Amino acid sequence: MGIFDILLLAAALSMDAAAVSMTDGMAEPKMPLKKALAIGGFFGGFQALMPLIGYFLTGLVASAFLGAFERASAWVSFILLAFLGGKMIFDCVREMRAAGKEGAEREAKVLSAGRLAMQAVATSVDALAIGVTLQMAAISPAGLFPPVGWSVLSIGAVTFSLSVLAVYIGKLIGDRLADKAQLIGGIVLVGIGIKLLLEGIL
Repeated sequence: MGIFDILLLAAALSMDAAAVSMTDGMAEPKMPLKKALAIGGFFGGFQALMPLIGYFLTGLVASAFLGAFERASAWVSFILLAFLGGKMIFDCVREMRAAGKEGAEREAKVLSAGRLAMQAVATSVDALAIGVTLQMAAISPAGLFPPVGWSVLSIGAVTFSLSVLAVYIGKLIGDRLADKAQLIGGIVLVGIGIKLLLEGIL
């Protein structure tokens, strides 16, 4: 897994956070820059932390079964990414259908630190599984570049940047792109999973 894969992975992972950031921007049109940066910081920080936790937890298990993990690394990465991507696509389609039927307006809510933290955890918990994918890439013959520290920092930085941008997009154009972001992220995750599988079996 190379730097281009990591950046694509980071962009795909950040789509949930970007979609939520967009709704935060819609709910508070006069949001100051300081608050927009705080949103990006929460989302980016948790999106970097979760894969790191998953990476080290998987490393503890992989060290005992290294041979088996090396042989299965491509399939494990594919299954996890396909599952996460498929889930994002399914959730997006379901939400779009529900919105079409109900036509409900979004309710503006005060964005407290506690609510923001809950949003950050909710949108990043799936990234624990990405830590497994990074560990699989690290022990595979192709290896992981950049190393895990730089990889998770890249994921966090991309999520931070896209989340701050999404806040302002939400303030400017409303909710037209919020659903699409999650759909695009899911498609990218499935695509990366297929690429890693083909690299591992060919």
